[in-house]
Order: sequence, then structure tokens, then C-alpha cells
Amino acid sequence: MREYEMVMIISPDVPEEEVPGTIEKVGQLITSRGGEVAEVDRWGRRKLAYPIRRFTEGNYVLIQFKLDPTQVADLEASMELTEEVIRHLVVRREEGETVAP
Repeated sequence: MREYEMVMIISPDVPEEEVPGTIEKVGQLITSRGGEVAEVDRWGRRKLAYPIRRFTEGNYVLIQFKLDPTQVADLEASMELTEEVIRHLVVRREEGETVAP
């Protein structure tokens, strides 16, 4: 398994108390494909650089996880179908790489 990190933007239409449930839902997408979630870092609600699907704000979340490389495309396809997530990006982490705060 390789290490990955994903930044996702959750729709501002999702109430603040339902954001953890959305994060859990994405975590289940990862674990259902044989992966494991290492860390979840909520960055909070931020203004977008440009509108995405008529939204000007979103709840940013960084998830670090391990997953088999053959499952990444399947995870990305599932993320596209997750209505609460308006944008996401998955990148492979290099061994020993740390995330700047």
C-alpha cells in the first residue's frame, strides 16, 4: 500500500454538525477498498479562490491515508458521486514526507 493525501472541499450547504458525518462517509469509502485512514485534519470554512458550482466558500478537510494503488481510480470515481464534496484532489505522498501546518 502507498501513502496518499486528499484535500476535499465540502459544500457550505452541509450543516456544521453534519460535516463529521461526511468525513466519516469518505473514510468508509477508503476502508471499504482495503485502505486505512491515518489522519484527518479539518481546516474549517474558507473562501474559495473562484466559485465552484455557485459556491464561494467551503469546508476544507485534509485526509492522510494508505491505499493500494489499483484502488485509487475507484476511490476517485466514488468521490465524484459524493454530493456533499464539491471538489477533491488525491496526491501520492513520498515516504517520510511531512505536511506543513
